[in-house]
Formats: sequence, C-alpha cells, structure tokens
Amino acid sequence: MPIYEYECKDCGEIFEALVYLSSNTELVCPKCGSKSVSKKISKIAARSNCGSCSSCSSSSGGFT
Repeated sequence: MPIYEYECKDCGEIFEALVYLSSNTELVCPKCGSKSVSKKISKIAARSNCGSCSSCSSSSGGFT
C-alpha cells in the first residue's frame, strides 16, 4: 500500500494519501474539498552499497 503525494489544483494544498492500487477511490482535498487533485512525482530515498564512497564502505554507513 503505497503512500502518494497529491496537490490540489484549486487551492494548492499538498497532502498524502494511502491508495490501494485496485481501488477506484476518488480523492478529495482535505483543505477545500475539491476533487481536482493530481499526483505529484516524489523522490525516492534509496541507498546502494557501491563501495566507492566513504559512506558506502564504512561499517556504519552502508548495507552489508
């Protein structure tokens, strides 16, 4: 169940919503009640163990 970030096209409110992929739930802005919302593209926090930088190769900074 991913949490997506949405923006209201009417008032500009940014909010998060837990959305089931199989659900056809229509989202509503929690601030103004508008149904005119769009999903924002969010950055993903990811980390890899590349071994070429100090944070990846240290015992406390990278995955083992």
